[in-house]
Amino acid sequence: MPDNVVLLSIPGLRGQDLDHMPALRGLTSDGDRAALAASFPAVTLPVQANMTTGLPPSEHGVVANGYFWRDTSEVEMWTAWNDKIQRPQLWDLLHEHDASITSAVWFPMFAKGCGADYVCLPAPVHNPDGSESLWCYTKPQMLYGDLRDALGHFPLQNFWGPMASVASTKWIVDSAVWTAQQHQPNFFFVYLPHLDYAAQKHGPDSSEGLEACCVLDEQIARLVAGFADAYDQPPLWLAASEYVIRPVSQVAYPNRALRDAGLMNVTQDADGRELIDFAGTPAWALVDHQIAHVFVRDHNMATTSAAVDALSGLPGVAEVLTGDDRGKYDLVHERSGDIILVADPDAWFAYYYWRDDNLAPAFARSVDIHRKPGYDPVEMYLDPAAMQAGLGPTPLDTSLVKGSHGAPPVTDEQRGVILSSQRGAFVERTMTDTDVADLVLRQFGV
Repeated sequence: MPDNVVLLSIPGLRGQDLDHMPALRGLTSDGDRAALAASFPAVTLPVQANMTTGLPPSEHGVVANGYFWRDTSEVEMWTAWNDKIQRPQLWDLLHEHDASITSAVWFPMFAKGCGADYVCLPAPVHNPDGSESLWCYTKPQMLYGDLRDALGHFPLQNFWGPMASVASTKWIVDSAVWTAQQHQPNFFFVYLPHLDYAAQKHGPDSSEGLEACCVLDEQIARLVAGFADAYDQPPLWLAASEYVIRPVSQVAYPNRALRDAGLMNVTQDADGRELIDFAGTPAWALVDHQIAHVFVRDHNMATTSAAVDALSGLPGVAEVLTGDDRGKYDLVHERSGDIILVADPDAWFAYYYWRDDNLAPAFARSVDIHRKPGYDPVEMYLDPAAMQAGLGPTPLDTSLVKGSHGAPPVTDEQRGVILSSQRGAFVERTMTDTDVADLVLRQFGV
């Protein structure tokens, strides 16, 4: 039984990508390998919650990368606070089993306030003048100061948006190695985001996507070498895909379809730009890659039926689920939409609800993950002409996006992979993301 376990959570990792990743392939060459199918929705926060609780969204409550709070008519996207997860996670269960087992949680977006002993994730401080200090939330609180002194500030601008690059993953690796060498946590959960960028921006099979595999592999090699110096005995290494990114060639606009059907209302800001009237609209869709939660005011059955009619024939929509049918994907939960939309494998959902780009809200043309009522991959691109006109850096051209994820896998190529550095860690069969927690716990005798 190993004293130390490292779990790498890698979005976008496919089995065929290992052909370009000799360090990761070598680390696990004597161990186990199995296909890993992400649950639906196969998007960041739900999958990470699945992995760390061993339970589906219907149990832990993380139904998407964002929430709509019906009682306050507020949308909350990309929340970092751990209290949104309604079930114990790995570090909680390990502490319960043996209080001496320590855990580190590195860069998953739900880790603020979690029960792990060491925590680091991006959480920029917003200054009075509107600028941001490049800062991270850490536990202990002073840990970021130590990391900053040793490594410099975390390069937040390289974590997401048009400047996203390996620089952010490099800092994650450096800071994880520093923490391992200083504190030797028994369990270390590390999120390595680099494969997310090129595969969505250029396509998973693009030259840029394949190059990203090579670049990430170099960082994994550095991580392994650093951890070898930190621990007396080599830890058990586990590497798990969060999801697989697939090529996309079409985009669907659920909010525009609802608006055309007279089911979605907008209001205007002080500049006359359109905003969804969350409190007053009969229905609207929180979109997230290849899933959408459609929220119906007061759960009105007539509105729900009309919305289903409006969305069922929308090109790019594969499934429209209501009521108990949402249980097909373990999404019967109070936080879920009244209607769940599943995209076709080659389609993704855009949050856009305006018909005239001149009426698009200001946040549409900026990297603003918290104010947009849905995930926006177009934030990865730059629009020089719009910038020159003072409109903002983000284009409004959804055709730019070449890769997406979230829909259930329908072929073996759309499944991810899970790897172990030691033989016998798990049975070599197709696994799901909810199996990962049990796999980790069993290494510690739980």
